[in-house]
Amino acid sequence: MDIRFTKMQGAGNDFVVLDETQGLLGLSTAQYRFLADRHFGVGADQILSVRPSPAAGLDFEYVIHNADGGEVEHCGNGARCFVRYVHDKGLTDKTTVRVKVQQGEIELRLRPDGRVTVDMGPPVFDWVRVPFVPTGLVSDQVNGWPVFDLPLGEQGSARVAVLSMGNPHAVQRVDDVESFPVRAQGPLIEHHPAFPNRVNAGFMQIVSRKHIKLRVFERGAGETLACGTGACAAVVAGIRQAWLDSRVDVHTHGGVLSIEWAGEADSPVLMTGPATTVFDGQIHLPETL
Repeated sequence: MDIRFTKMQGAGNDFVVLDETQGLLGLSTAQYRFLADRHFGVGADQILSVRPSPAAGLDFEYVIHNADGGEVEHCGNGARCFVRYVHDKGLTDKTTVRVKVQQGEIELRLRPDGRVTVDMGPPVFDWVRVPFVPTGLVSDQVNGWPVFDLPLGEQGSARVAVLSMGNPHAVQRVDDVESFPVRAQGPLIEHHPAFPNRVNAGFMQIVSRKHIKLRVFERGAGETLACGTGACAAVVAGIRQAWLDSRVDVHTHGGVLSIEWAGEADSPVLMTGPATTVFDGQIHLPETL
């Protein structure tokens, strides 16, 4: 099967985007993995599918598969690329669109300066919805918010704040994010039994109340150059622990994302950053892999 695709990136987080508005491609888990493979396929952190609106009041459905082929709930950097794609490809003339994601709806706005703002919705702190099972973990409170110590064997332990931005995140504060053993701790946190669906592991260095550095070891993808939901989760965690102001620039290896949150449980998190088309192409997908 030959399919057309567009390669895009948002702050270095890269994607293969597929237009399924005229019909579903019906790809298998193995075929998604093939597309994401950087040696045999196109290469990407995630595969984004643009699908028709499933309900009134929505413009599209937005479906995300990780590099391991598994479907996931959300991807913030991908959301920015999504709205850039549908606008540039003539699928809509709107600069603001509402789309369905796996666990709800989000609003995406293309700005005059070319950047994209995504209303990510409010953060989720309910352990059942994250999901997170803290049974048996040592816990403490910072500014009235619980944090937990995850035992990591030879890597010691990680004190994390836990929340969901449509997908699960465990965020810890570190002194120097560049020298921290992200690639050693990341997979241990991702697969920790306290997270039934695995988790994205965030490593945050606070530079000032308006500026952090961040690395994220993403569930099913490994460390990426940037993670939009991870940036949102880190800023929310920092605000809840009284370390950060309501608007923060997040510096990742792939670029800068601006995150805003008013600090109330029902307040939406707003993320602004770049979204760029790299190239269009066509690839042959083997029927069996």
